[in-house]
Amino acid sequence: MNRQRVKVVAVAEAFGLLDEPVERRYWVHPMNNDRENSEQFKKFFENIRRYPEKFFEYYRMSVSSFDELLENVRPHITKTTTTFRNPICAEERLTITLRYLSTGTYFAALKFDFRVGRSTIGIIVKETCQALWTVVQPTEMPVLTTNDWLEISNVFNVKTNFPNCLGAIDGKHIRCKNPSNSGSLFFNYKKFFSVVLMAVADANLQFITIDVGSYGREGDSNIFKECPFGKMLYAKKLNLPEPNPLPNTNNNPQPFVFIGDGAFALHTNLLRPYPGRNLTDTRRIGI
Repeated sequence: MNRQRVKVVAVAEAFGLLDEPVERRYWVHPMNNDRENSEQFKKFFENIRRYPEKFFEYYRMSVSSFDELLENVRPHITKTTTTFRNPICAEERLTITLRYLSTGTYFAALKFDFRVGRSTIGIIVKETCQALWTVVQPTEMPVLTTNDWLEISNVFNVKTNFPNCLGAIDGKHIRCKNPSNSGSLFFNYKKFFSVVLMAVADANLQFITIDVGSYGREGDSNIFKECPFGKMLYAKKLNLPEPNPLPNTNNNPQPFVFIGDGAFALHTNLLRPYPGRNLTDTRRIGI
């Protein structure tokens, strides 16, 4: 590769514009040859752990939370030492991933912070995210029982004075670069490319369930109907409590519901606001 082509390829790789891998000039870039000997990450990691407030600022979690998460995920992200090179340790793999998730920094920028290749950063983030989901999901987003739903409803009633409510639903557009050969599938009504995060949250602002990856052009209602949680809701497989009378009433039991905005379709277990702007006080307040 001539010098001019090297420059073009380097810029294209930095901005993620290449669809296929290109010929590599180095097995390990000369800038990173002394990476292991310098022990840059090891020194940084040992030093920042001495200052909990700085650790929280950098990792967005406490030292104890990081250690707990690391021990749970370590077996899934620890690599075997080979004759070619020593593997990147689990502590650094988790650090790279948390920095990417918490700041949204480009791989091309992270490679200078950690002195590893851009492609290596990409592999680490992908593998670690999969490991995090495998380990954390069963405890943080388990399949809820009827008693779990009743507890969520009680908290909603106490905090918001909204009885029989099980969660709030909404979609969030996550900005992305338009994937190759995808046309306008990811182009949303806000005039940028995105994938959609569909989430259900409880009264403590914690996710009950999430679904990520739908096309940006799709509407929230269709995305919800097609996501696993939505399908289970419409198929009545969520272990929802039986209808219950509202406070200060003795009859006419009402179903437990999720609440969403005007983009969602009305359903027995899904409430949305009255449509339109010129609403009466009764419809505007919802009494």
